[in-house]
Amino acid sequence: MEAILDFVNSTGFALFAQGDNWKCLLMIVIACGLLYLGIVKKFEPLLLVPIAFGMLITNLPGANMFHEIFFAGGHIHWDLIGGTPVTAEFLAELKVAEVSDAVLATATVGQAITPGLVDILYLGVKLGIYPCLIFMGVGAMTDFGPLIANPKSLLLGAAAQLGIFVTFVGCRLSGLFSPAQAGSIGIIGGADGPTAIFVSTLLAPELLGPIAVAAYSYMALVPVIQPPIMRLLTTEEERKIVMKPLREVSKREKIIFPIMVAIFVALLVPSAAPLIACLMLGNLFKESGVVDRLSKTVQNELINIVTIFLGVSVGCTATGRTFLSLQTIAIMVMGVLAFGFGTAGGVILAKIMNLFLKEKINPLIGSAGVSAVPMAARVSQVEGQKANPGNFLLMHAMGPNVAGVIGSAIAAGVMISLFG
Repeated sequence: MEAILDFVNSTGFALFAQGDNWKCLLMIVIACGLLYLGIVKKFEPLLLVPIAFGMLITNLPGANMFHEIFFAGGHIHWDLIGGTPVTAEFLAELKVAEVSDAVLATATVGQAITPGLVDILYLGVKLGIYPCLIFMGVGAMTDFGPLIANPKSLLLGAAAQLGIFVTFVGCRLSGLFSPAQAGSIGIIGGADGPTAIFVSTLLAPELLGPIAVAAYSYMALVPVIQPPIMRLLTTEEERKIVMKPLREVSKREKIIFPIMVAIFVALLVPSAAPLIACLMLGNLFKESGVVDRLSKTVQNELINIVTIFLGVSVGCTATGRTFLSLQTIAIMVMGVLAFGFGTAGGVILAKIMNLFLKEKINPLIGSAGVSAVPMAARVSQVEGQKANPGNFLLMHAMGPNVAGVIGSAIAAGVMISLFG
């Protein structure tokens, strides 16, 4: 009978009644809600589904798949992962580093913690490997031709990063976040999930879960968030503007472009070099035409495998202890503002540029400067055709859209340089 009672008390069902494990039950409900959005509503399913499932399994009491103590204080504690018992001195150091009591409570002096599956997978996130590999795949699937054909669209991509810096200021004024945390939250405005994850692991690993969920949730809601802002800031006549077809870009230009961008951006913002280098390497694979096997692998097998590992391991950081807080609510609110100001920044700059240009540009393409590729460009196309059924803005919008990918990486490099 005693053995049976021990078994019952060790099950996850019994553990729900202990301490603050009720938070885990609430997180499981939230995870199931996100799975519904990803599977049924198809909101960014390629990443929202693995993230939600990671959130689900990390909040199962007793599963021990992810241990926050291994990464407490923003550092990887290799000695603990290797089996070294927890010491009183180690816990004292974490207290000085202002690690939360909830995380400290997960380890006791003399305890040797066995790493779980996700602890090992999460190393790829913490070391910045997964976001860079995803950028390589994105580069291999991206056509920079529209940007090369219309260099002015680079300015629109830059203007759409306004949301990043406005959100940073808002987070600081709220008093809830440190400069490093505010910088990480601001990157949500770039509409670039891998970049947001990359910055968060370096500047605010304790907020990685909420930031990742906010970034990918709002990316999926781009068709809902952007149109009202686009219509508010433009007139009917502006939305009807028809743009001339873009010139044809030569193969030589497409090969030189990723090489030059990698050199220039890495010299300008060295902190952004890992992301930009991988993005441009993937694009060079595609455009060079001499490494088809590598290009296809990066576009398919590699990015799919990394997406699974990234999504599950990031989702596992969203534990009840860290996710259910006032900061998480603030992050979700700031995320909406980031997307809104990013959209507005691109549209407003396009309107300003029209004051000086002979050949007017349709301001709707400015909203595509957020780097949700190609979703934001499609939104510009849809809104343009509502005003003028004969208007085709997709390729024009792809210019600022891919420029936004570069812009968000540069903004990330700036944040890392300032607060890293």
